[in-house]
Amino acid sequence: MSRLTDYTSYADAQRHFSGAGLWALFDGDRERLNIAHECVDRWAAGPDRTAVRLAYGDGGTEEIGFHQLSAWSSRFAHWLVRRGIEPGDRVAIMLEPSLPFYAALFGAMKAGAVAVPLFTLFGPDGVRLRVDDCTPRLLLTTPEKATSTGRLERTETVVADDAFMAGLRDFPDRFVVDTRADSMAMYQYTSGTTRDLPEAIKHTHRAVVVVANAALYGTGVRPGDRFFCPSSPAWGHGLWHGTLAPLGLGVETGTFSGRFDPALLLKAISEFGITNLSAAATHYRMMKNSGAADRYAYALKKMSFTGEPVDSESLAWAEATFGTRLCSMYGTTEVGVILADYPAADDFPGRAGSLGKPVPGVKVAVLAPDGSECPPDQTGEIKVWRHNAWFPTKDRGRVDADGYFWHGGRADDVIISAGWTIGATEVEDALLKHPAVREAAVIGVPDPLRGQVIKAFLVCDQPGDDALAADIQSFVRTRLSQHEYPRVVQFVDELPKTPAGKVNRKTLRDREAAREAP
Repeated sequence: MSRLTDYTSYADAQRHFSGAGLWALFDGDRERLNIAHECVDRWAAGPDRTAVRLAYGDGGTEEIGFHQLSAWSSRFAHWLVRRGIEPGDRVAIMLEPSLPFYAALFGAMKAGAVAVPLFTLFGPDGVRLRVDDCTPRLLLTTPEKATSTGRLERTETVVADDAFMAGLRDFPDRFVVDTRADSMAMYQYTSGTTRDLPEAIKHTHRAVVVVANAALYGTGVRPGDRFFCPSSPAWGHGLWHGTLAPLGLGVETGTFSGRFDPALLLKAISEFGITNLSAAATHYRMMKNSGAADRYAYALKKMSFTGEPVDSESLAWAEATFGTRLCSMYGTTEVGVILADYPAADDFPGRAGSLGKPVPGVKVAVLAPDGSECPPDQTGEIKVWRHNAWFPTKDRGRVDADGYFWHGGRADDVIISAGWTIGATEVEDALLKHPAVREAAVIGVPDPLRGQVIKAFLVCDQPGDDALAADIQSFVRTRLSQHEYPRVVQFVDELPKTPAGKVNRKTLRDREAAREAP
């Protein structure tokens, strides 16, 4: 009997997709299901093979097999039970990708606890805000983080060092899971600043079935792939699309651990023989800027990106370097992936710069402020139909006459200058084409005549001065409309970014507001 993983074409995706077909990819059903069993234990029942490949920031590598991961996650689950952790208790995990991290992530869910991955670069305030919000019974972390975080009032801190792992060997290497499909499995915090705590998105065990839709059509995962996602598993892309989705389909995955180095990422893609890469737009830009791509040969067949639009220069570089189409995957943490470029489909004619088309089983539209559907090429807000209502993505966009969706920037990233509506991403894309510009971000700043004007923050390869600013302004003005160029230019050493690696325009707006306040 054919399964959804047997089909790769766009036509077959529309013809054969069904909710029942998604569920058929898993052992569990709508009543009883466990993420750890689906991603680890059922694949450990056969001959051993690689589950996770790790590329470390110091240049080292590591392989973790399904048998190894199953055993260690079971030991961790037994350890939790011994310590009195009960189903529904939260277990926070602040570790870099490693055997202890994956053992804890899947072991917590085996035991019926709620896993809470936390970004390792959070400072004490960031950790405390999230710990106070989700009140975990324990926090598993490194000796350094345990010291810097200090004592947490209602949470026990446990150090995952060599002694801890040695102690786990005393526990059985098998654990019988018993969770309902609608039991809570994971809390995931979206990226944000420590002063503005994002809401925890709460996922049940059945979420692993939902995310398979993104794997099939967003990243194009199929059995036999060697998959790699350098995004941290503390964030949605690295956790759901980079870890749980491929493992849930029995596909080996890989990631980067430690301080990120784009040259080492290129090395890992080559040496691991990666055939399917899904990364943030920033990763592709950093690989391009590293100048290290020509050192290696690559086996990539499928590529995707998410998080923010990729600039046209980085897109062209990636396709020329890796020899395959770079495909968009668009969604939000709350609704999952809703638009995709179908990287596994040879019959899907992608359009460079577009977000693709809706994934099967999902209804997406661009709506005007009055709730009506926008005609082709008219900009509105991208919304998805769920629970019998239109759910906002808070992103602007448009649909062309052939049904391709195009991103128009975050709703709060729109700049209105002298009555003109300007998208930040379009201006940034033009700026990044200038040979001196390495990174760019634009926002609207107050102007007494025009209401707002565009201000550009630029990281450049040469010292910034008035002459360079004028050259860049002229460069953009001749490529976009006469009003779509940065009237104000500020050269900076670096741009603020969210922990997920996206440029944080909100921080830039907040800084400007504070500067204007006096």
